Amino acid sequence: MMIAESDILRASVLIVDDQEANVSLLGEMLRDAGYSRIATTMNPQEVCALHRRNRYDLILLDLQMPGMDGFQVMEGLKTNDADGYLPVLVITAQPGHKLRALQSGARDFISKPFDLVEARTRIHNMLEVRLLYKKLESYSKELEQTVLDRTAELRESEARYRSLTELASDWYWEQDEHGNFSKVSGPVLEMLGIRVDPLTGKTDAVQVDGWNEGERKELQATIARRQPFLDFVFSRVNSDGSQQRFQVSGEPMFNRSSRFIGYRGIGVELIATK
Repeated sequence: MMIAESDILRASVLIVDDQEANVSLLGEMLRDAGYSRIATTMNPQEVCALHRRNRYDLILLDLQMPGMDGFQVMEGLKTNDADGYLPVLVITAQPGHKLRALQSGARDFISKPFDLVEARTRIHNMLEVRLLYKKLESYSKELEQTVLDRTAELRESEARYRSLTELASDWYWEQDEHGNFSKVSGPVLEMLGIRVDPLTGKTDAVQVDGWNEGERKELQATIARRQPFLDFVFSRVNSDGSQQRFQVSGEPMFNRSSRFIGYRGIGVELIATK
């Protein structure tokens, strides 16, 4: 992820210093370097409101100012900085204030008297980091929204799939990883001999005689291998001599961690014969 030089030069900068000479010097230095969005104030009490309104990419903040010093300004900025990043580069002539400023939330510092080459370098580097932070934050929000949109699409698609399969078949079914029916629609309970426990609501199979054991074992082996199956036909002979034949299709289901969680599919009862 890269930041273009033109984006850095278009970044918004606020210069805060009670000395007009320092404001002029820093402003001229930035304009000479190609920066185009420079604002200034000599009143530290205006900084929080200005930043709340303009969301500066960088604030050059003098620490020694009458009425409200730079440390107090930083504390005020923390209360209204919504993105959690305090874009402050402090200006100080006191070596002992540097560590305290960094501990208070400043990202870097410029020493007085100014070394213009060092000042330009620190400002450029900090703006690059600031814009990278904003770009990453924007990307994270976009990614989160993409995931939400995709999840909604998948849910809508699955709802349409179930609706269509219910129309095109006698029943829709789902089984969990243990082979228990977790969802059924249509007359599958009566056709396959499934009963529902009135206390738990769980479904389980009732032992029904007459199934073609070869067909059942073949289907069970396919399911054990976690393989899909299409239009598989199996049958049973009832006690009155009639034969029931069923045609089913199914596919294995896996979660996002690729763990098997069951099967889902559709089925129809074919025409019964004597």
